[in-house]
Amino acid sequence: MNAADDPHVPPLPAYLRSLNEAQREAVVFGCGDQAGPFDPPLLVIAGAGSGKTNTLAHRVAHLVARGADPGRILLLTFTTRAADEMGRRVARILAQLAGARAATLAVSIGWSGTFHSVGARLLREYAGRVGLAPGFTIHDREDCADLMNLVRHELGCSSKDKRFPLKGTCLAIYSSIVNTGGTLAEVLATTYPWCVEWEQDLKRLFLGYVEAKQAQQLLDYDDLLLYWARMMADPKLAREVGERFSHILVDEYQDTNRLQAAILLRMKPDGRGLTVVGDDAQSIYAFRGATVRNILEFPTHFEPPARQVTLDRNYRSSAPILAAANAVIALARERYTKDLWTERRSADRPRLVSVRDDADQAGYVVEQVLRRREDRIKLQSQAVLFRAAHHSARLELELARRNIPYVKFGGLKFLEAAHVKDVLALLRWAQNPRDRVSGFRAIQLLAG
Repeated sequence: MNAADDPHVPPLPAYLRSLNEAQREAVVFGCGDQAGPFDPPLLVIAGAGSGKTNTLAHRVAHLVARGADPGRILLLTFTTRAADEMGRRVARILAQLAGARAATLAVSIGWSGTFHSVGARLLREYAGRVGLAPGFTIHDREDCADLMNLVRHELGCSSKDKRFPLKGTCLAIYSSIVNTGGTLAEVLATTYPWCVEWEQDLKRLFLGYVEAKQAQQLLDYDDLLLYWARMMADPKLAREVGERFSHILVDEYQDTNRLQAAILLRMKPDGRGLTVVGDDAQSIYAFRGATVRNILEFPTHFEPPARQVTLDRNYRSSAPILAAANAVIALARERYTKDLWTERRSADRPRLVSVRDDADQAGYVVEQVLRRREDRIKLQSQAVLFRAAHHSARLELELARRNIPYVKFGGLKFLEAAHVKDVLALLRWAQNPRDRVSGFRAIQLLAG
C-alpha cells in the first residue's frame, strides 16, 4: 500500500507533494516537531538539472513552517541573483501555508546573499572588535588594481629595465595567494611561471599594497573573506556569531574556497544546523581559489559524519545525453557515486565531433548553423553554448567573416573588447589621419 493511502500516516503538507522522494528526504532531514539548533549536518549532492534550487528553497520554507525563526536563518549563495531568486521561491512556497498560518506570507529571510555580501555586513557590525573603523570602504576589483598600480609606481617597479607584471596580473597573483592559502612561490610556479623572476619585488609590492589599504581603511573583495575568517579564528567571536544563526544553508558548495570552508566550520564546528548543497562533478571554475576538496571532505569534519542525500533524477535532459554525461563523470578519480536518470526519452543522440583546432571548430559550427538555416530553422532559433565569454572569439570572427548576424549573451562581443578596439583605432588612424576619435584613442595608449 502506498504510504499516501495509509490512514495512520499523516498526509504530506501541500508544499511537499511536488517533490520526489530524494528531494523530500533532503527537505525534512533533521527537522523534528520543532525545528531548532540541534539539526545534524547535511550534505546534498545535487546532480545537474535535479531541482537543487527548488529543494533548497523548500528546505528553508520547511524550517520556517516547523517553527524556525527566519531571522536566524543564513542562506549563502554563489551570486546575488541566486539569493534573490531563492528568496522569491521561499515566499511562494510559504504562501501555500496561508490557509493555516497567514502570518507566514510576510516572512522573509533576513540573512541571505553571497559570502562576500554577508561578510561585509558582519564586518560592519564587528568592525571595532577586529581592528577596523566602522566606516571602512570596500573597493571593487578595478579600484584595487588602481591602488596596486600606485604602489607599483611608488616602489619603482614600473621603471625597471625589463617589463614588470601589469597591475591586473599583480592583483590576480595577490588574490590567488589569499584565497588558496598558498605561498607566493607556489602560486607563481603553478599559475604564473612567467613572473617567477619578480618574486622578491612582488613580495615588496604586496606588503606595500596591504599597508596602503590599512592606512586608508580600505578592504578589497578578498579581504571580506579574509577578515571574516580571521574573526572566526577567535573562539569567543566564532561562538557568538555562530549562535546568531540556528541554520546555515550553502548553495554551490563545490565552488567554495579554503577561506569559505574555514568560516563555516568555525561557525558550526559540530555541524548542527549546517546544510550544504552542491555537486562535485560541477566543480569546474576554480573561481577565487575554489577547491573540490571542500565538498569531498565535508562529511568527515563531523562525528558522526554528515548525512548525505543524493538528488539524481534529472528534469532537464534526455536519456541519451545523461548516458554520455554519466560516462564522463565516471572517469573522475574521486567522486560521489551517482548516476543521473530521467523519464524523458529521445531518439536523438549527442554527437562527439573531433576537429584539428579552434579554427576548424568555428568553421564546423558555422557550417552546421547554415545547414540548419537551409532546413528552415531560423538563425534566432539556434544557439551556441560556450564555457567562458572569451571562448567565443574565434567563432565570432568566423560569423563576422561570413556576414552572419548574431547576439552574444555574457561578456563583450569580440570586436567590442577594449584591446581589440585599441588595435582597430590604431589601424583606422593610420589609414585616415583625420579620424580624430581613432587618433585620440590610439594616443591614450602612450604613457603620459
